[in-house]
Amino acid sequence: MKLISETMEDIEYVTEAAGAGKNYKIKGTFLQADVKNRNGRIYPMEILAKEVTRYNKEFIQKKRAFGELGHPDGPTVNLERVSHMITDLYPDGKNFVGEAKIMDTPYGKIVKNLIDEGAKLGVSSRGMGSLEPKNGAQVVKTDFYLATAADIVADPSAPGAFVEGIMEGKEWVWDNGIVKEVEIAKYRKELDQKNKDRAEQKAEIFADFLSKL
Repeated sequence: MKLISETMEDIEYVTEAAGAGKNYKIKGTFLQADVKNRNGRIYPMEILAKEVTRYNKEFIQKKRAFGELGHPDGPTVNLERVSHMITDLYPDGKNFVGEAKIMDTPYGKIVKNLIDEGAKLGVSSRGMGSLEPKNGAQVVKTDFYLATAADIVADPSAPGAFVEGIMEGKEWVWDNGIVKEVEIAKYRKELDQKNKDRAEQKAEIFADFLSKL
């Protein structure tokens, strides 16, 4: 499975008075179906709708649909970098509109300051799945898994800046409920075989890792 991320630019900021301070929210289109996006990918509506239903049930309704500030390098959410909690995600035609509450975490405070300063922000979804070439596009297959509906990013308008990065090119697997990057699992297996000098093994593995960057 590949790590897949998509960015959206048209995000609305909502601020509401709350005692001596303000509540901050973002709202906008988080996901799009049945259209070839600028990364050349198409998410079929039935696949995306099924995943959004699961995401709503397992994450949003249980108040654990978190997102991070910036472009994370893997499919799992790092709680130390959480800036917001997604509170709603619903269909609107071929789009899925989302809302998120900016939290009072260290990274959430950065987002609030950026909003107050008039910064232009966007959101980036994160998921895992296989892709199938079809009619000049990469079609997302039925194994797609939505990891988070929206991370907050500063440069959503650059289509190739992040989505073609190192981590998206890697393979990821499920291992007893934990997402692991395939290369790391393979390297550990090689070290466990002990059929070579340990130092030689480490040198070969490091060289192989560098060649894939």
